[in-house]
Amino acid sequence: MPPGTVVIGVDSSTQSTKAAFVDAGTGRLLSVGRAPHVVTGEAGARESDPEVWWRALCDAVAAGLKESGVAASAVTGIAVAGQQHGLVVLGPDGRSLRPAMLWNDTRSAPQAAALTAALGGAAAWTARTGSVPVAAITASKWQWLRENEPENAAGAAAVRLPHDFLTERLTGAAVTDPGDASGTGWYSTATGAYDPGLLELLGLDASLLPEVARTGATRIGSLTSEAADALGLPASIAVAAGTGDNMSAAVGLGLGGAGLLDHPVLSLGTSGTVFAASRTRPASTALSGFAATDGTYLPLACTLNCTLAVDKIAALLGLDREDAVPGGEAVLLPYLDGERTPDLPTAAGLLTGLRHDTTPQQLLGAAYEGAVVTVLRALDELLRACGLDPADPEVAARPLRLIGGGARGHAWVETVRRLSGRPLIVPDSGELVALGAAALAAAAATGDDPVSISTGWDTGKESQLPATQRDSNAWERVGSVLDRAAAPLLGGA
Repeated sequence: MPPGTVVIGVDSSTQSTKAAFVDAGTGRLLSVGRAPHVVTGEAGARESDPEVWWRALCDAVAAGLKESGVAASAVTGIAVAGQQHGLVVLGPDGRSLRPAMLWNDTRSAPQAAALTAALGGAAAWTARTGSVPVAAITASKWQWLRENEPENAAGAAAVRLPHDFLTERLTGAAVTDPGDASGTGWYSTATGAYDPGLLELLGLDASLLPEVARTGATRIGSLTSEAADALGLPASIAVAAGTGDNMSAAVGLGLGGAGLLDHPVLSLGTSGTVFAASRTRPASTALSGFAATDGTYLPLACTLNCTLAVDKIAALLGLDREDAVPGGEAVLLPYLDGERTPDLPTAAGLLTGLRHDTTPQQLLGAAYEGAVVTVLRALDELLRACGLDPADPEVAARPLRLIGGGARGHAWVETVRRLSGRPLIVPDSGELVALGAAALAAAAATGDDPVSISTGWDTGKESQLPATQRDSNAWERVGSVLDRAAAPLLGGA
C-alpha cells in the first residue's frame, strides 16, 4: 500500500471495543482506542444494547485517531471482528427490538438440547454445520426467543450477529462472512451456505439474514455518509466483511490452514478457547467445527469461565489476581456462569478439599487450576478430533501458543505452563484480534490475501518459554473432581 496509509482493525468483544490504528505497509501499531461495553443480566441471562457497541466503536475510533496523530485522510480501510454467536434482532427501522443475547447467555440450554434431538442427534448436526447446538449457539437463542418472546421473533425484520450489526451500520450493507456465520447453527460448513432444512426447523426466513461474503476480507462497500460523520473518517475508505473474534485472531497470528496442529492456540479471555487452522473440515461432536475467514477451517473448543471468573474469585477473597499459589489439596471449579465445554449450562462453581491450613492464596490458585484444567482438557478433545493422540509424547511436546488478556498475567502463564507441561509461545502483541481485523481491512483496500499481509507485517515478535515438569498431581486431582461433578449432569453414573 502507499507509504503512510493506515487501516483500522476493530475488536468488538464482550466487555469493550478496541480500535487499532495500524500502518498498512509495516503492521506497526500506531495506537489503540478503547471504550467499554455494558453487560446486564442474572440467572443465566447476559445481554447488551447493540447501540452501546456502535457508540463504543465511534468513541474508540475517535480516541485512536487522536492518539495516533495521523490524518483521517490517511485511513484507507476498516474491518470489524466481533464476539461470536450473539443474537441481534432488528425491527423495520434497523433498531434492535430487544437487547442482544450474548454468547454466554445460557438461558437457551433447553432449546439447544431440543434442537439436537429434533435433527436426530449430535452427529447429524455435526455433519451439516460442523457443530452441535449448545446454549451459546445463535440458533439456540433464536429458538428461545420464539418460545419466550414470540412477538419479538414475529416482528423481526432482520437477524444479525454482533459483527454483522456493526458492519451494516458502517456500510448499509447486510453482509457477514463464512467464519462468523459458521457459529450460528444455521450455516452449513459442508455446503458453504445457509442450510434450508435448518432454517425451516428454526422457523427462520432466509430473507432476514445477511448475505455471506466470499471471505471476511471481501470489500463490501464504503462508509455511509452518516457513518463517516460519526467516525470522523473519509466516506471513501474500504470496509471489509469482517469476521468473528476467534477467526480474526487466527489471521492476526498468520494461521492459514497448514493442516498440522504444530502450534495449537489457547486464548485466555472472558472465555477460554483452543483452536488451530486446518485445511480439512473437522467433524467431531466434541468441538465446534467452524469455518475460518480465509476459506479454510478453524476447529475450536470453548469454555465459558476463564479470566472474569478467576478475577471474581480474587475479588471475593480480597486478593490481587497475581497473589496466587498452587492450590494444594483444594479444588475449585469456577463455573460461575455454567459451562460450555463440558456442556454444563446449569452448573455452578464448586469448591472441595478444604483443610485448616488452606490459605486464601491457595484458593485463588485452585481457581486458576480449575479454569486451566478445563480448557486444557478441551485442547485434548481438539487434538483427538484432528486425529492426534494427546498422550503421544511427540504431540504432548508441541508448543502451545498463548494469547488473550490472560497471556499478559504471570499467574495465568505459569499455571498453563505447569499443568500442560508444554513449551509456550507468547506473542508480544496483545491485540491479535484487532490486528487480524486490520489485515482484513488492508486486504479489502488492496485485494491482497489477509494472511499474507499479516505474516508480512513486522508484528511477529514473541517470547518462548521452555516446558516445565507437568504437575500430574494437580491435573489428576482437578480432573477427578470435574469428572465426578459432571457425571450426573452429562448422564453418567
